[in-house]
Amino acid sequence: MFIGEYQHSIDPKKRMAIPSRFRGELGGTVVITRGLDKCLFVYPLKVWEELAEKLGNLPMGEANTRSFVRLMLAGATDVEIDKQGRILIPDYLKEYAGFDKNIIVVGLFNRIEVWSEDKWSKYKNEAEENNDEIAEQLGKLGIY
Repeated sequence: MFIGEYQHSIDPKKRMAIPSRFRGELGGTVVITRGLDKCLFVYPLKVWEELAEKLGNLPMGEANTRSFVRLMLAGATDVEIDKQGRILIPDYLKEYAGFDKNIIVVGLFNRIEVWSEDKWSKYKNEAEENNDEIAEQLGKLGIY
């Protein structure tokens, strides 16, 4: 399980270090793709295969479904984790997420999200301000 928030940076060769406590669960290859809210999603290969299967089985009759599947699948690429625990972030994903140098790596159960530091700060502040409303919605779902 991936949990926690870590501050990292992207080096001049467009690589980011995976937090050491995540590396064991990731294996040697991960899939990185466009995420929601202008972040990137990083999946262990097995989790990605399960998600891709679900996405591939969605009905393609609705434009929103097609758009979401394209966002996730066409934007995906598999990358090797090097011996220093780094992955290369392709230019199109770096541009999509608005990365400069400083990034935040967030563990979210079965995936990792990678955010630009500025976007994460704004997103987190908004979520913290609305946590009562979020808790109410989760309560209605029987989660909180």
